[in-house]
Amino acid sequence: MESHVVVIFPHPDDEAFGAAGTITHFREQGVPVTYLCGTLGEMGRNMGNPTFATRESLPHFRKEELIAACDVLDIDLHMLGYRDKTLEFESKDEIATNLLTYLEALEPSLVITHYPGHAVHPDHNAFGAATIEAIKRMEISKRPKVWAQAITNTRFEDLGQPDVSLDITPYFTKKFETILAHQSQAAGVLGDMDPSIEKLADIIKTKLSTEQFYTWHF
Repeated sequence: MESHVVVIFPHPDDEAFGAAGTITHFREQGVPVTYLCGTLGEMGRNMGNPTFATRESLPHFRKEELIAACDVLDIDLHMLGYRDKTLEFESKDEIATNLLTYLEALEPSLVITHYPGHAVHPDHNAFGAATIEAIKRMEISKRPKVWAQAITNTRFEDLGQPDVSLDITPYFTKKFETILAHQSQAAGVLGDMDPSIEKLADIIKTKLSTEQFYTWHF
């Protein structure tokens, strides 16, 4: 069993759509989970339906949504304060140095992050690369395992089958609640700006019933 899991993603809702079932799996085992969230997703296009946020107020709403989602998952949260949609232009070395400080303090046995180059969004790729760099700098004896999430359409062709494939059906309710906590994003991210709760649940069950990761080999 893991001793401590650290999830490192750049945006509020990344933990919900990508890893909420896996996080719940660990929390039900009593494993502590910490989320290092890079930005507040303040440049996101979705502002609720009907619209309840503006460009200026969106960071506040997304912060509150993130806190609510982490409360649902019962995990610790650290907001790192980077600017949304700019991580690819930040120094990977400086981000890695910052992440290393957290990792050395938290001493995780497992880190979950995005697979660099196979995570679609530039922020995902950049933050995943910085995470890998931070862990690479750790003493080998203290280095955690890394599960990297690839979401490109060519991931199976390029990387083969994932090492970890978790059926999160037993944790569906928790994943659903976590996604709904991100009120401004839920419908838009799933591609339907005005679904019923029942339809949204069906979409999540169909598209997000399995969470898959590749073990990163240093």
